[in-house]
Amino acid sequence: MISQRPPTVWIDDSHAIVRRGMAACLQQADFVVRGESAVLSPEPVPDDLDVLVFEYGASSLRRAVRLAEGRPTRLVATVREVTEQSVREMVDAGVSAILPHSTLTADALITSLRSVVAGNVALPGDMLTRLLLHVTQTSHLGPGGLNTRERSVLRLLADGMDTRGIAEDLCFSERTVKNVVHDVLTKLNCRTRAQAVAVATREGVI
Repeated sequence: MISQRPPTVWIDDSHAIVRRGMAACLQQADFVVRGESAVLSPEPVPDDLDVLVFEYGASSLRRAVRLAEGRPTRLVATVREVTEQSVREMVDAGVSAILPHSTLTADALITSLRSVVAGNVALPGDMLTRLLLHVTQTSHLGPGGLNTRERSVLRLLADGMDTRGIAEDLCFSERTVKNVVHDVLTKLNCRTRAQAVAVATREGVI
């Protein structure tokens, strides 16, 4: 999702100092901070909101997904304690980026949100490893499987490349890459690129 206007973001965290710190960092990077909350109270207004940054919790995840449903709003979760279950739940719910508090820096926050706004995912490598262990679904591939072009795009996604990098590497247009990614997500029954890479890796497709 690339926009000509400054990207808009809502910041949710139980600690006011953390919220203010994230807001200050993002405002310096030309993000427009629409508001802030603790445990999604007050509830964000999702209209024309590009990114909702929320503190992960079982109830907050459900509320964030409900708020973003049917909208282009991207979900970014900050996590105080990273577990295999929490990573699995967030990726299955369609969260585009997961940011552990223990490693969260201004640069990491800004880079991750810019990547998410551009339509990519931001999932640390150790979390991808955790995701690869997620085997709750036995089969995602339909009868047709994935074609050569789709597997090529998936391999580059697994290498951490973004849409522009994949387009340059394969000599495709960025629109073509986005269309291929959309087809892959549909075939694999996945919500995010990270989940698609994990599923394809687990099933030996790439």
